[in-house]
Amino acid sequence: MFDDTIASTQTERSLKPALLRGFRRRCPNCGSGPILKGYLKLNSQCSVCGEDLSYARADDAPAYVTILVVGHLMAPLLHWGFVRFRPDPIVLAAVFCVGCVALSLYLLPRIKGMVVGFQWARRMHGF
Repeated sequence: MFDDTIASTQTERSLKPALLRGFRRRCPNCGSGPILKGYLKLNSQCSVCGEDLSYARADDAPAYVTILVVGHLMAPLLHWGFVRFRPDPIVLAAVFCVGCVALSLYLLPRIKGMVVGFQWARRMHGF
């Protein structure tokens, strides 16, 4: 059963700033400390405000969302590029393979930060 006294003592956390801070790979609480050490490894706590980030469990969500975003951006571009310029198939494949990999590598840590920011804002997984 849900306890109303616990819910009333917790302050509401704003979702939009937490998502924006996560996209910048910053702590969802203060926005200053780095959320990641290395490329995808999550810090156990914020070095600025001390927020405990060890509860965050992003798992496979960032990879799925990255694939979804990259696919929805690159598929129409692939069609447009083929119809407009009619390049050789090997040139088209090479250009779009490099584009997909580059966009995926750029977005993956940022989307992971957004997932952690979402979990923090909604007090999921122990936050």
